[in-house]
Amino acid sequence: MAPALTKPITGDLAPYATDPSATRGRRHDEMESRTRSPYQRDRDRIIHSGAFRRLKHKTQVFVYHEGDYYRTRLTHSLEVAQIARSLSRFLGLDEDLAEALALAHDLGHTPFGHAGEDALAECMEGYGGFDHNAQTLRIVTRLEQRYADFDGLNLTWETLEGVVKHNGPVIALGEGTDQLPRAFREYEGLASLDLHTYASLEAQVAALSDDIAYNNHDIDDGLRAGLFTADDLMSLPLVGDMFREVHDAYPGLAPRRLRHEAIRRLISHMVEDVIGETTRRLEKIQPGNSDDIRNAGMQIASFSEEMQAHDRALKSFLLERMYRHFQVNRMMSKAKRVMTEVFELLVNEPTLLPNEWQDMTDGPRTVKTAETVCDYVAGMTDRFAIEEHRRLFQPDPIFR
Repeated sequence: MAPALTKPITGDLAPYATDPSATRGRRHDEMESRTRSPYQRDRDRIIHSGAFRRLKHKTQVFVYHEGDYYRTRLTHSLEVAQIARSLSRFLGLDEDLAEALALAHDLGHTPFGHAGEDALAECMEGYGGFDHNAQTLRIVTRLEQRYADFDGLNLTWETLEGVVKHNGPVIALGEGTDQLPRAFREYEGLASLDLHTYASLEAQVAALSDDIAYNNHDIDDGLRAGLFTADDLMSLPLVGDMFREVHDAYPGLAPRRLRHEAIRRLISHMVEDVIGETTRRLEKIQPGNSDDIRNAGMQIASFSEEMQAHDRALKSFLLERMYRHFQVNRMMSKAKRVMTEVFELLVNEPTLLPNEWQDMTDGPRTVKTAETVCDYVAGMTDRFAIEEHRRLFQPDPIFR
Protein backbone atom coordinates (compact mmCIF):
# COMPACT_ATOMS: atom_id res chain seq x y z
CA MET A 1 0.00 0.00 0.00
CA ALA A 2 1.11 3.58 -0.66
CA PRO A 3 2.22 5.56 2.41
CA ALA A 4 -0.26 7.87 4.09
CA LEU A 5 -0.10 11.41 2.72
CA THR A 6 0.35 13.99 5.45
CA LYS A 7 2.02 16.91 3.65
CA PRO A 8 -0.17 20.05 3.56
CA ILE A 9 -1.23 21.01 0.05
CA THR A 10 -0.15 24.66 -0.03
CA GLY A 11 0.73 25.34 -3.65
CA ASP A 12 4.18 26.73 -2.69
CA LEU A 13 7.00 25.95 -5.13
CA ALA A 14 9.71 23.55 -3.98
CA PRO A 15 13.39 24.40 -4.65
CA TYR A 16 13.54 21.78 -7.41
CA ALA A 17 10.44 23.11 -9.19
CA THR A 18 10.71 25.01 -12.46
CA ASP A 19 10.68 28.70 -11.53
CA PRO A 20 8.60 30.74 -13.99
CA SER A 21 10.55 33.89 -13.10
CA ALA A 22 13.77 32.18 -14.26
CA THR A 23 12.53 30.88 -17.63
CA ARG A 24 15.11 30.57 -20.37
CA GLY A 25 12.75 32.52 -22.56
CA ARG A 26 11.25 32.13 -26.01
CA ARG A 27 12.90 31.69 -29.39
CA HIS A 28 11.33 34.93 -30.61
CA ASP A 29 11.53 37.82 -28.15
CA GLU A 30 8.20 39.01 -26.79
CA MET A 31 7.02 41.18 -23.95
CA GLU A 32 5.70 38.82 -21.30
CA SER A 33 2.14 39.12 -20.07
CA ARG A 34 1.33 41.41 -17.16
CA THR A 35 -1.38 39.10 -15.90
CA ARG A 36 -0.06 35.58 -16.57
CA SER A 37 3.13 33.68 -15.87
CA PRO A 38 5.10 32.45 -18.92
CA TYR A 39 3.73 28.93 -18.43
CA GLN A 40 0.15 30.12 -18.04
CA ARG A 41 0.61 31.91 -21.34
CA ASP A 42 1.97 28.72 -22.93
CA ARG A 43 -1.04 26.79 -21.66
CA ASP A 44 -3.44 29.37 -23.05
CA ARG A 45 -1.75 29.36 -26.46
CA ILE A 46 -2.01 25.58 -26.59
CA ILE A 47 -5.71 25.67 -25.68
CA HIS A 48 -6.44 28.28 -28.37
CA SER A 49 -4.52 26.42 -31.09
CA GLY A 50 -6.28 24.74 -33.98
CA ALA A 51 -4.41 21.52 -33.30
CA PHE A 52 -5.87 21.36 -29.77
CA ARG A 53 -9.44 21.88 -30.99
CA ARG A 54 -9.03 19.09 -33.55
CA LEU A 55 -8.31 16.62 -30.74
CA LYS A 56 -12.08 16.62 -30.14
CA HIS A 57 -12.54 14.31 -33.13
CA LYS A 58 -9.33 12.30 -32.95
CA THR A 59 -9.47 8.71 -31.77
CA GLN A 60 -8.20 7.47 -28.44
CA VAL A 61 -9.25 3.86 -29.09
CA PHE A 62 -12.74 4.13 -30.59
CA VAL A 63 -13.41 6.18 -33.72
CA TYR A 64 -15.50 9.28 -33.03
CA HIS A 65 -18.80 8.01 -34.49
CA GLU A 66 -18.89 4.81 -32.41
CA GLY A 67 -20.36 6.56 -29.37
CA ASP A 68 -20.50 9.91 -27.59
CA TYR A 69 -19.26 8.53 -24.27
CA TYR A 70 -15.89 7.15 -25.35
CA ARG A 71 -12.70 9.13 -24.81
CA THR A 72 -11.18 11.22 -27.57
CA ARG A 73 -7.71 12.76 -27.61
CA LEU A 74 -9.26 15.95 -26.25
CA THR A 75 -11.04 14.43 -23.26
CA HIS A 76 -7.96 12.31 -22.59
CA SER A 77 -5.73 15.39 -22.57
CA LEU A 78 -8.05 17.12 -20.09
CA GLU A 79 -7.93 14.09 -17.79
CA VAL A 80 -4.12 14.02 -18.00
CA ALA A 81 -3.99 17.72 -17.15
CA GLN A 82 -6.17 17.23 -14.07
CA ILE A 83 -3.93 14.47 -12.72
CA ALA A 84 -0.77 16.43 -13.57
CA ARG A 85 -2.02 19.48 -11.69
CA SER A 86 -2.93 17.39 -8.64
CA LEU A 87 0.50 15.72 -8.54
CA SER A 88 2.29 19.01 -9.13
CA ARG A 89 0.39 20.76 -6.35
CA PHE A 90 1.32 18.11 -3.82
CA LEU A 91 4.98 17.90 -4.93
CA GLY A 92 5.43 21.67 -4.95
CA LEU A 93 5.90 21.95 -8.72
CA ASP A 94 4.73 24.59 -11.17
CA GLU A 95 1.19 23.45 -11.95
CA ASP A 96 0.86 25.64 -15.03
CA LEU A 97 3.90 24.13 -16.75
CA ALA A 98 2.72 20.60 -15.97
CA GLU A 99 -0.75 21.47 -17.26
CA ALA A 100 0.63 23.00 -20.47
CA LEU A 101 2.66 19.87 -21.16
CA ALA A 102 -0.29 17.60 -20.41
CA LEU A 103 -2.51 19.53 -22.81
CA ALA A 104 0.16 19.58 -25.53
CA HIS A 105 1.39 16.01 -25.35
CA ASP A 106 -1.02 14.58 -27.96
CA LEU A 107 -1.14 17.49 -30.45
CA GLY A 108 0.94 15.56 -32.99
CA HIS A 109 -1.25 12.46 -33.06
CA THR A 110 -2.80 11.42 -36.36
CA PRO A 111 -6.45 10.53 -36.85
CA PHE A 112 -7.41 6.96 -35.87
CA GLY A 113 -4.96 6.61 -32.99
CA HIS A 114 -1.95 4.34 -33.25
CA ALA A 115 -3.30 2.68 -36.39
CA GLY A 116 -3.17 6.04 -38.15
CA GLU A 117 0.33 6.70 -36.89
CA ASP A 118 1.53 3.28 -38.05
CA ALA A 119 0.03 3.87 -41.49
CA LEU A 120 1.60 7.30 -41.83
CA ALA A 121 4.98 6.03 -40.63
CA GLU A 122 4.88 3.36 -43.36
CA CYS A 123 3.90 5.95 -45.96
CA MET A 124 6.77 8.22 -44.90
CA GLU A 125 9.47 5.55 -45.15
CA GLY A 126 12.07 7.01 -47.49
CA TYR A 127 10.86 10.55 -46.81
CA GLY A 128 12.20 11.03 -43.28
CA GLY A 129 9.69 8.98 -41.30
CA PHE A 130 6.93 10.03 -38.93
CA ASP A 131 6.76 10.26 -35.14
CA HIS A 132 3.83 11.83 -33.29
CA ASN A 133 6.02 13.32 -30.57
CA ALA A 134 8.22 15.01 -33.16
CA GLN A 135 5.08 16.14 -34.98
CA THR A 136 3.94 17.89 -31.81
CA LEU A 137 7.17 19.91 -31.85
CA ARG A 138 6.60 20.72 -35.52
CA ILE A 139 3.08 21.93 -34.78
CA VAL A 140 4.02 24.23 -31.91
CA THR A 141 7.12 25.66 -33.62
CA ARG A 142 5.99 25.85 -37.24
CA LEU A 143 2.59 24.64 -38.40
CA GLU A 144 0.36 26.73 -36.15
CA GLN A 145 0.22 30.10 -37.89
CA ARG A 146 -1.74 32.49 -35.71
CA TYR A 147 0.65 35.29 -34.88
CA ALA A 148 1.96 38.18 -36.95
CA ASP A 149 5.60 37.96 -35.89
CA PHE A 150 6.38 34.23 -35.99
CA ASP A 151 5.25 30.76 -37.01
CA GLY A 152 4.20 28.34 -34.30
CA LEU A 153 3.18 29.26 -30.76
CA ASN A 154 6.58 30.59 -29.57
CA LEU A 155 6.40 28.58 -26.36
CA THR A 156 8.97 28.87 -23.60
CA TRP A 157 12.16 26.82 -23.57
CA GLU A 158 10.85 24.78 -20.65
CA THR A 159 7.65 23.82 -22.44
CA LEU A 160 9.50 22.87 -25.62
CA GLU A 161 11.96 20.84 -23.55
CA GLY A 162 9.06 18.97 -21.95
CA VAL A 163 7.42 18.31 -25.31
CA VAL A 164 10.64 16.74 -26.64
CA LYS A 165 11.99 14.97 -23.53
CA HIS A 166 9.02 14.10 -21.31
CA ASN A 167 9.83 10.39 -21.78
CA GLY A 168 13.52 10.89 -20.96
CA PRO A 169 16.72 11.85 -22.79
CA VAL A 170 16.47 11.73 -26.58
CA ILE A 171 20.15 11.04 -27.26
CA ALA A 172 23.21 10.04 -25.24
CA LEU A 173 25.81 12.65 -24.32
CA GLY A 174 27.98 13.34 -27.39
CA GLU A 175 25.64 11.48 -29.75
CA GLY A 176 24.49 13.18 -32.95
CA THR A 177 20.93 13.90 -34.02
CA ASP A 178 21.10 12.15 -37.42
CA GLN A 179 18.84 9.29 -36.33
CA LEU A 180 16.14 11.48 -34.79
CA PRO A 181 12.77 11.99 -36.52
CA ARG A 182 12.64 14.60 -39.27
CA ALA A 183 10.58 17.10 -37.28
CA PHE A 184 13.18 17.08 -34.51
CA ARG A 185 16.09 17.55 -36.90
CA GLU A 186 14.41 20.45 -38.68
CA TYR A 187 13.88 22.52 -35.55
CA GLU A 188 16.76 24.99 -35.41
CA GLY A 189 16.72 25.26 -31.64
CA LEU A 190 16.78 21.51 -31.02
CA ALA A 191 20.41 21.31 -29.86
CA SER A 192 19.79 23.94 -27.20
CA LEU A 193 17.20 21.71 -25.50
CA ASP A 194 19.96 19.61 -23.86
CA LEU A 195 18.73 16.40 -25.45
CA HIS A 196 21.01 14.17 -23.35
CA THR A 197 19.45 15.17 -20.02
CA TYR A 198 16.13 14.41 -18.40
CA ALA A 199 13.34 16.98 -18.56
CA SER A 200 11.93 18.97 -15.66
CA LEU A 201 10.01 17.22 -12.92
CA GLU A 202 6.85 18.87 -14.28
CA ALA A 203 7.40 17.13 -17.62
CA GLN A 204 8.05 13.80 -15.89
CA VAL A 205 4.84 14.19 -13.88
CA ALA A 206 2.87 14.98 -17.05
CA ALA A 207 4.19 11.79 -18.69
CA LEU A 208 3.18 9.66 -15.70
CA SER A 209 -0.22 11.35 -15.60
CA ASP A 210 -0.68 10.22 -19.20
CA ASP A 211 -0.06 6.61 -18.13
CA ILE A 212 -2.48 6.87 -15.22
CA ALA A 213 -5.21 8.47 -17.32
CA TYR A 214 -5.18 6.19 -20.33
CA ASN A 215 -4.85 2.96 -18.32
CA ASN A 216 -7.91 3.82 -16.28
CA HIS A 217 -10.09 5.33 -18.95
CA ASP A 218 -9.33 2.39 -21.25
CA ILE A 219 -10.68 0.11 -18.51
CA ASP A 220 -13.79 2.30 -18.40
CA ASP A 221 -14.24 2.44 -22.18
CA GLY A 222 -13.53 -1.29 -22.60
CA LEU A 223 -16.15 -2.21 -20.01
CA ARG A 224 -18.64 0.25 -21.48
CA ALA A 225 -18.09 -1.23 -24.97
CA GLY A 226 -18.52 -4.80 -23.72
CA LEU A 227 -15.05 -5.89 -24.84
CA PHE A 228 -14.53 -7.48 -21.42
CA THR A 229 -16.35 -7.64 -18.08
CA ALA A 230 -15.58 -6.70 -14.50
CA ASP A 231 -15.20 -10.42 -13.74
CA ASP A 232 -12.44 -10.60 -16.37
CA LEU A 233 -10.48 -7.99 -14.41
CA MET A 234 -10.58 -9.88 -11.11
CA SER A 235 -7.41 -11.86 -11.82
CA LEU A 236 -5.35 -8.71 -12.35
CA PRO A 237 -3.22 -7.48 -9.45
CA LEU A 238 -4.44 -4.22 -7.92
CA VAL A 239 -7.19 -3.69 -10.51
CA GLY A 240 -8.95 -6.85 -9.36
CA ASP A 241 -8.39 -5.80 -5.74
CA MET A 242 -10.14 -2.47 -6.35
CA PHE A 243 -13.13 -4.08 -8.05
CA ARG A 244 -13.46 -6.72 -5.31
CA GLU A 245 -13.16 -4.06 -2.62
CA VAL A 246 -16.04 -2.07 -4.09
CA HIS A 247 -18.11 -5.19 -4.79
CA ASP A 248 -17.73 -6.40 -1.20
CA ALA A 249 -18.44 -2.97 0.30
CA TYR A 250 -21.52 -2.37 -1.86
CA PRO A 251 -23.26 -5.68 -2.68
CA GLY A 252 -25.68 -5.34 -5.55
CA LEU A 253 -24.22 -2.04 -6.74
CA ALA A 254 -25.20 -1.25 -10.33
CA PRO A 255 -22.39 -2.15 -12.81
CA ARG A 256 -21.97 1.47 -13.89
CA ARG A 257 -21.49 2.67 -10.32
CA LEU A 258 -19.21 -0.28 -9.56
CA ARG A 259 -17.06 0.60 -12.56
CA HIS A 260 -16.74 4.27 -11.70
CA GLU A 261 -16.10 3.69 -7.99
CA ALA A 262 -13.40 1.08 -8.65
CA ILE A 263 -11.66 3.22 -11.27
CA ARG A 264 -11.82 6.27 -9.00
CA ARG A 265 -10.05 4.30 -6.26
CA LEU A 266 -7.54 2.90 -8.73
CA ILE A 267 -6.57 6.38 -9.95
CA SER A 268 -6.16 7.56 -6.36
CA HIS A 269 -3.99 4.57 -5.54
CA MET A 270 -1.74 5.20 -8.55
CA VAL A 271 -1.43 8.90 -7.76
CA GLU A 272 -0.49 8.16 -4.17
CA ASP A 273 2.07 5.62 -5.35
CA VAL A 274 3.70 8.21 -7.64
CA ILE A 275 3.85 10.71 -4.79
CA GLY A 276 5.39 8.15 -2.45
CA GLU A 277 8.03 6.88 -4.91
CA THR A 278 8.87 10.36 -6.23
CA THR A 279 9.26 11.68 -2.70
CA ARG A 280 11.64 8.82 -1.86
CA ARG A 281 13.77 9.60 -4.93
CA LEU A 282 13.80 13.30 -4.14
CA GLU A 283 14.99 12.56 -0.61
CA LYS A 284 17.75 10.39 -2.06
CA ILE A 285 19.23 12.99 -4.42
CA GLN A 286 18.31 16.14 -2.46
CA PRO A 287 17.98 18.44 -5.50
CA GLY A 288 18.54 22.13 -4.86
CA ASN A 289 17.10 23.37 -8.15
CA SER A 290 15.41 22.20 -11.34
CA ASP A 291 18.74 21.56 -13.11
CA ASP A 292 19.61 19.00 -10.42
CA ILE A 293 16.52 17.10 -11.60
CA ARG A 294 17.66 17.30 -15.23
CA ASN A 295 21.15 16.06 -14.39
CA ALA A 296 20.16 13.36 -11.90
CA GLY A 297 20.84 10.60 -14.43
CA MET A 298 17.56 8.89 -13.59
CA GLN A 299 13.84 9.43 -13.77
CA ILE A 300 12.69 11.08 -10.55
CA ALA A 301 8.92 10.96 -11.02
CA SER A 302 8.06 7.28 -11.09
CA PHE A 303 5.84 4.44 -10.01
CA SER A 304 7.23 2.13 -7.36
CA GLU A 305 8.56 -1.24 -8.56
CA GLU A 306 5.39 -2.91 -7.33
CA MET A 307 3.18 -0.46 -9.20
CA GLN A 308 5.31 -0.83 -12.33
CA ALA A 309 4.55 -4.57 -12.23
CA HIS A 310 0.82 -3.84 -11.82
CA ASP A 311 1.04 -1.39 -14.72
CA ARG A 312 2.66 -3.99 -16.99
CA ALA A 313 0.01 -6.56 -16.12
CA LEU A 314 -2.80 -4.13 -16.91
CA LYS A 315 -1.22 -3.04 -20.20
CA SER A 316 -0.82 -6.69 -21.22
CA PHE A 317 -4.48 -7.36 -20.44
CA LEU A 318 -5.67 -4.31 -22.39
CA LEU A 319 -3.47 -5.22 -25.34
CA GLU A 320 -5.01 -8.66 -25.65
CA ARG A 321 -8.59 -7.96 -24.63
CA MET A 322 -9.12 -4.45 -26.02
CA TYR A 323 -6.54 -3.13 -28.47
CA ARG A 324 -6.47 -6.45 -30.37
CA HIS A 325 -10.19 -7.17 -30.09
CA PHE A 326 -11.61 -8.06 -33.49
CA GLN A 327 -14.08 -5.15 -33.42
CA VAL A 328 -11.25 -2.68 -32.81
CA ASN A 329 -9.07 -4.47 -35.38
CA ARG A 330 -11.74 -4.13 -38.06
CA MET A 331 -12.07 -0.38 -37.57
CA MET A 332 -8.32 0.09 -37.37
CA SER A 333 -7.84 -1.88 -40.59
CA LYS A 334 -10.28 0.42 -42.35
CA ALA A 335 -8.53 3.43 -40.81
CA LYS A 336 -5.12 2.37 -42.09
CA ARG A 337 -6.52 1.94 -45.59
CA VAL A 338 -8.07 5.41 -45.46
CA MET A 339 -4.78 6.97 -44.35
CA THR A 340 -2.64 5.07 -46.85
CA GLU A 341 -4.90 5.63 -49.84
CA VAL A 342 -5.30 9.36 -49.17
CA PHE A 343 -1.56 9.82 -48.67
CA GLU A 344 -0.55 7.86 -51.76
CA LEU A 345 -3.02 9.67 -53.99
CA LEU A 346 -2.00 13.12 -52.80
CA VAL A 347 1.74 12.49 -52.92
CA ASN A 348 1.34 11.27 -56.51
CA GLU A 349 -1.09 14.04 -57.48
CA PRO A 350 -0.33 17.06 -55.26
CA THR A 351 -2.59 19.23 -57.46
CA LEU A 352 -5.50 17.59 -55.60
CA LEU A 353 -4.46 19.33 -52.39
CA PRO A 354 -6.18 22.57 -51.32
CA ASN A 355 -4.46 25.61 -52.81
CA GLU A 356 -2.62 26.71 -49.68
CA TRP A 357 -1.14 23.22 -49.32
CA GLN A 358 -0.33 22.92 -53.03
CA ASP A 359 1.84 26.01 -52.71
CA MET A 360 4.15 24.07 -50.39
CA THR A 361 4.75 21.18 -52.82
CA ASP A 362 7.23 20.87 -55.68
CA GLY A 363 5.96 17.99 -57.80
CA PRO A 364 4.90 14.37 -57.43
CA ARG A 365 6.70 12.07 -54.98
CA THR A 366 9.37 14.52 -53.84
CA VAL A 367 10.49 14.78 -50.23
CA LYS A 368 9.01 18.27 -49.90
CA THR A 369 5.67 17.11 -51.29
CA ALA A 370 5.62 14.04 -49.03
CA GLU A 371 6.34 16.20 -45.97
CA THR A 372 3.54 18.57 -46.93
CA VAL A 373 1.06 15.73 -47.49
CA CYS A 374 2.18 14.19 -44.18
CA ASP A 375 1.42 17.43 -42.33
CA TYR A 376 -1.94 17.71 -44.09
CA VAL A 377 -3.01 14.13 -43.33
CA ALA A 378 -1.63 14.05 -39.78
CA GLY A 379 -3.64 17.15 -38.89
CA MET A 380 -6.96 15.64 -39.96
CA THR A 381 -9.64 14.55 -37.54
CA ASP A 382 -11.15 11.08 -37.90
CA ARG A 383 -14.26 12.61 -39.41
CA PHE A 384 -12.39 14.80 -41.90
CA ALA A 385 -10.15 11.91 -42.99
CA ILE A 386 -13.19 9.73 -43.71
CA GLU A 387 -14.89 12.55 -45.62
CA GLU A 388 -11.73 13.43 -47.55
CA HIS A 389 -11.33 9.79 -48.57
CA ARG A 390 -14.92 9.78 -49.79
CA ARG A 391 -14.43 13.01 -51.75
CA LEU A 392 -11.25 11.73 -53.39
CA PHE A 393 -12.32 8.19 -54.22
CA GLN A 394 -16.11 8.06 -54.54
CA PRO A 395 -18.23 9.60 -57.32
CA ASP A 396 -20.16 12.55 -55.99
CA PRO A 397 -23.02 14.19 -57.91
CA ILE A 398 -22.33 17.50 -56.19
CA PHE A 399 -19.33 19.39 -57.56
CA ARG A 400 -17.00 20.43 -54.72
